[in-house]
Amino acid sequence: MHSDFDKESLINDMYAIVNIAGKQFKVTKDQFVYAPKLDAETGASVEFDQVLLAEADGNVSVGAPLLEGAKVSGKVLDHVKGDKVIVFKKKRRKGYKKKNGHRQDFTKVLIENITL
Repeated sequence: MHSDFDKESLINDMYAIVNIAGKQFKVTKDQFVYAPKLDAETGASVEFDQVLLAEADGNVSVGAPLLEGAKVSGKVLDHVKGDKVIVFKKKRRKGYKKKNGHRQDFTKVLIENITL
């Protein structure tokens, strides 16, 4: 039984769990992340130093609560809006109906480098 699954590429992939604007993301190199809107211009470089966990070559480092000296750097690609969410409120038999829509603002970030 032969498969295209390559164990070597799985071992060499490095990942980190990083806190970006209050939300935690599992990131790898060359990955796109839709983070909550950041105050950075398109094309600007950003660094996230709140790294909670990192894994490299099978060695897992867990912070207490953060890893000292660990950084995740990325590049802001664009500011986008999320899918529309419909908020519908109703009280039966009262004639009360309220329909609202909402689109959350996100920042598309390309993760360029993970340093421990």
